[in-house]
Amino acid sequence: MRKTGPVEIVKPRDIAEAVRLVKEGGRPLAGGTDLFVRIRKGIENPPFLVYLGELPELQGIRLREEGAEVGAAVTHAELLRSPLSARVPILRLAISALGAPAIREMGTLAGNLANASPAGDGLIPLYLLEATVRLAGPDGEREIPVEEFVLGPGKTALRPGEIIRSLWIPFPEGKPLSYFRKVGRRRALVIAIASLGALIWLEGDVIGKARLALGSVAPTVLRPRQVEEALVGLPLEPEALRPAAELLSRATQPISDLRASADYRRKVAGNLLLDMAISLSHRD
Repeated sequence: MRKTGPVEIVKPRDIAEAVRLVKEGGRPLAGGTDLFVRIRKGIENPPFLVYLGELPELQGIRLREEGAEVGAAVTHAELLRSPLSARVPILRLAISALGAPAIREMGTLAGNLANASPAGDGLIPLYLLEATVRLAGPDGEREIPVEEFVLGPGKTALRPGEIIRSLWIPFPEGKPLSYFRKVGRRRALVIAIASLGALIWLEGDVIGKARLALGSVAPTVLRPRQVEEALVGLPLEPEALRPAAELLSRATQPISDLRASADYRRKVAGNLLLDMAISLSHRD
């Protein structure tokens, strides 16, 4: 064991030992970009940390015909450098906006998911791509859709002793247009006041299918399916999407905090849909 301040870090030999240690009360650790901040602030005080970052079972990106399996220890930077980044543009757009380069070199997509923040940039593409979380625990392995995994701010469906083993990311059918943007109070290291990711399938000059995912406007990432359905058949133009933008604003469940009021977040969410129309209609 080694220590970082008063907290011991245990390095398990394999995934079975990792599960045992987590069941005994250890806190899983990969990149630590969020966890160490909370420990330093005294928000969390785990008895010890279980370092998962070098476990072979949690490494690697395995591309398949229908999708990709991303190991829980794969960093954001590794994802951006991988062929998966080019294959799934929405993943590249969202992760490129996540933190600073140093954070992307350390942090992991699985860790971003386990943190379960409604402002987590990495969650947006996982919701849009309808990813599955593959878990390992004392009772074996199981899979759960990402929307069922995140239960609320900082809350997940992880059972005692369970860890994230990998993420299964299906490839979307066809070639949808991809959009991601977040709005914050500063230019760098932005924690989103509101964010929107979208996959848009066009049929001729109109929207044939749409998936939307919003961050920081509800207790979890929001998939406003009523708005997705309202977009079908509309041209990708701001004026045509204005009623859908108003519907989207009403679908949000934001809070007021130090960064923004609930009303402002609602307004930003609707405006992001109009920005999406402008951005995608002016694509090359």
